[in-house]
Amino acid sequence: MLKKINILNKRARYDYEIIEKLTAGIVLAGTEIKSIRLGKANITESFCEFSGTELFAINTYIEEYTFGNQFNHKARSERKLLLNKKELKSLAKSVQAKGLTIIPLKLFTNEKGMAKLEIGLCRGKKTYDKRESLKEQDTKRDLARIKKEF
Repeated sequence: MLKKINILNKRARYDYEIIEKLTAGIVLAGTEIKSIRLGKANITESFCEFSGTELFAINTYIEEYTFGNQFNHKARSERKLLLNKKELKSLAKSVQAKGLTIIPLKLFTNEKGMAKLEIGLCRGKKTYDKRESLKEQDTKRDLARIKKEF
Protein backbone atom coordinates (compact mmCIF):
# COMPACT_ATOMS: atom_id res chain seq x y z
CA MET A 1 0.00 0.00 0.00
CA LEU A 2 1.43 3.35 -1.05
CA LYS A 3 1.34 6.34 1.27
CA LYS A 4 -0.25 9.43 -0.28
CA ILE A 5 2.02 12.46 -0.29
CA ASN A 6 0.61 16.02 -0.42
CA ILE A 7 3.08 18.91 -0.32
CA LEU A 8 1.23 22.23 -0.48
CA ASN A 9 2.33 25.71 -1.45
CA LYS A 10 0.29 27.70 1.08
CA ARG A 11 2.06 30.93 0.19
CA ALA A 12 0.73 30.79 -3.38
CA ARG A 13 -2.90 31.10 -2.27
CA TYR A 14 -1.99 34.15 -0.19
CA ASP A 15 0.16 35.93 -2.80
CA TYR A 16 -1.73 35.03 -5.98
CA GLU A 17 -5.27 34.91 -7.30
CA ILE A 18 -5.65 31.50 -8.93
CA ILE A 19 -7.46 31.64 -12.27
CA GLU A 20 -7.05 28.11 -13.61
CA LYS A 21 -5.65 24.84 -12.25
CA LEU A 22 -3.97 22.02 -14.19
CA THR A 23 -2.35 18.75 -13.18
CA ALA A 24 0.99 18.01 -14.81
CA GLY A 25 3.34 15.08 -14.68
CA ILE A 26 6.91 15.77 -13.68
CA VAL A 27 10.11 14.18 -15.00
CA LEU A 28 12.16 12.89 -12.07
CA ALA A 29 15.21 10.75 -11.43
CA GLY A 30 15.03 7.67 -9.21
CA THR A 31 16.44 9.33 -6.12
CA GLU A 32 14.12 12.33 -6.56
CA ILE A 33 10.95 10.25 -6.41
CA LYS A 34 12.28 8.40 -3.38
CA SER A 35 12.84 11.70 -1.56
CA ILE A 36 9.34 12.89 -2.52
CA ARG A 37 7.83 9.67 -1.18
CA LEU A 38 9.62 10.39 2.10
CA GLY A 39 8.01 13.86 2.08
CA LYS A 40 11.29 15.76 1.74
CA ALA A 41 10.32 18.39 -0.82
CA ASN A 42 9.39 22.07 -0.80
CA ILE A 43 7.65 24.10 -3.52
CA THR A 44 7.04 27.43 -1.75
CA GLU A 45 9.66 29.39 -3.71
CA SER A 46 9.17 27.66 -7.04
CA PHE A 47 7.63 28.92 -10.27
CA CYS A 48 7.18 27.64 -13.82
CA GLU A 49 8.82 29.01 -16.94
CA PHE A 50 8.75 28.21 -20.64
CA SER A 51 11.93 27.21 -22.41
CA GLY A 52 11.00 27.05 -26.06
CA THR A 53 7.80 25.01 -26.16
CA GLU A 54 8.49 23.07 -22.96
CA LEU A 55 7.45 24.01 -19.43
CA PHE A 56 9.88 23.67 -16.52
CA ALA A 57 9.42 23.95 -12.76
CA ILE A 58 12.24 26.12 -11.46
CA ASN A 59 13.58 26.42 -7.91
CA THR A 60 11.73 23.32 -6.70
CA TYR A 61 13.56 21.90 -3.71
CA ILE A 62 13.77 18.11 -3.42
CA GLU A 63 16.19 17.06 -0.70
CA GLU A 64 19.00 14.69 -1.66
CA TYR A 65 18.15 11.06 -0.96
CA THR A 66 19.98 10.00 2.21
CA PHE A 67 20.73 6.48 0.96
CA GLY A 68 21.84 7.68 -2.49
CA ASN A 69 25.34 7.24 -3.83
CA GLN A 70 27.44 9.40 -6.15
CA PHE A 71 24.57 9.41 -8.68
CA ASN A 72 22.33 11.37 -6.33
CA HIS A 73 20.38 14.32 -7.78
CA LYS A 74 20.86 18.08 -7.22
CA ALA A 75 18.52 19.54 -4.62
CA ARG A 76 17.47 22.55 -6.74
CA SER A 77 17.29 22.02 -10.48
CA GLU A 78 14.92 22.56 -13.38
CA ARG A 79 12.36 19.79 -13.71
CA LYS A 80 10.39 19.29 -16.91
CA LEU A 81 6.60 19.25 -16.67
CA LEU A 82 4.52 16.97 -18.86
CA LEU A 83 1.40 18.49 -20.44
CA ASN A 84 -0.52 18.15 -23.71
CA LYS A 85 0.38 20.44 -26.63
CA LYS A 86 -3.00 22.22 -26.40
CA GLU A 87 -2.51 22.91 -22.70
CA LEU A 88 1.03 24.18 -23.28
CA LYS A 89 -0.09 26.50 -26.09
CA SER A 90 -2.96 27.97 -24.10
CA LEU A 91 -0.71 28.52 -21.07
CA ALA A 92 1.96 30.16 -23.22
CA LYS A 93 -0.59 32.50 -24.81
CA SER A 94 -2.07 33.58 -21.51
CA VAL A 95 1.34 34.12 -19.90
CA GLN A 96 2.57 36.28 -22.79
CA ALA A 97 -0.61 38.23 -23.54
CA LYS A 98 -2.20 38.79 -20.15
CA GLY A 99 0.90 38.98 -17.95
CA LEU A 100 -0.06 36.02 -15.79
CA THR A 101 2.34 33.59 -14.14
CA ILE A 102 2.37 29.85 -13.51
CA ILE A 103 2.88 28.73 -9.92
CA PRO A 104 3.05 25.18 -8.50
CA LEU A 105 0.26 24.71 -5.95
CA LYS A 106 0.60 21.10 -4.82
CA LEU A 107 3.04 18.23 -5.27
CA PHE A 108 1.38 14.86 -4.73
CA THR A 109 1.52 11.18 -5.62
CA ASN A 110 -1.41 9.47 -7.31
CA GLU A 111 -2.76 5.95 -6.76
CA LYS A 112 -0.04 4.44 -8.93
CA GLY A 113 2.73 6.18 -6.98
CA MET A 114 3.55 8.65 -9.76
CA ALA A 115 4.47 12.20 -8.74
CA LYS A 116 2.20 14.92 -10.10
CA LEU A 117 2.38 18.69 -9.79
CA GLU A 118 -0.78 20.79 -9.65
CA ILE A 119 0.00 24.12 -11.27
CA GLY A 120 -2.10 27.24 -11.33
CA LEU A 121 -2.36 30.10 -13.78
CA CYS A 122 -2.19 33.04 -11.37
CA ARG A 123 -2.35 36.80 -11.14
CA GLY A 124 -0.47 38.57 -8.35
CA LYS A 125 -2.54 40.11 -5.56
CA LYS A 126 -2.16 43.66 -4.35
CA THR A 127 -1.74 44.36 -0.63
CA TYR A 128 -5.39 45.38 -0.19
CA ASP A 129 -6.48 42.09 -1.81
CA LYS A 130 -4.34 40.22 0.70
CA ARG A 131 -5.96 42.10 3.57
CA GLU A 132 -9.43 41.24 2.26
CA SER A 133 -8.57 37.55 2.00
CA LEU A 134 -7.22 37.60 5.58
CA LYS A 135 -10.47 39.21 6.79
CA GLU A 136 -12.50 36.53 5.01
CA GLN A 137 -10.41 33.78 6.62
CA ASP A 138 -10.87 35.34 10.06
CA THR A 139 -14.64 35.61 9.66
CA LYS A 140 -14.88 31.99 8.44
CA ARG A 141 -12.81 30.85 11.42
CA ASP A 142 -14.99 32.83 13.85
CA LEU A 143 -18.19 31.44 12.32
CA ALA A 144 -16.86 27.89 12.53
CA ARG A 145 -15.93 28.47 16.18
CA ILE A 146 -19.42 29.81 16.96
CA LYS A 147 -21.10 26.89 15.17
CA LYS A 148 -18.97 24.44 17.09
CA GLU A 149 -20.06 25.92 20.42
CA PHE A 150 -23.77 25.43 19.66
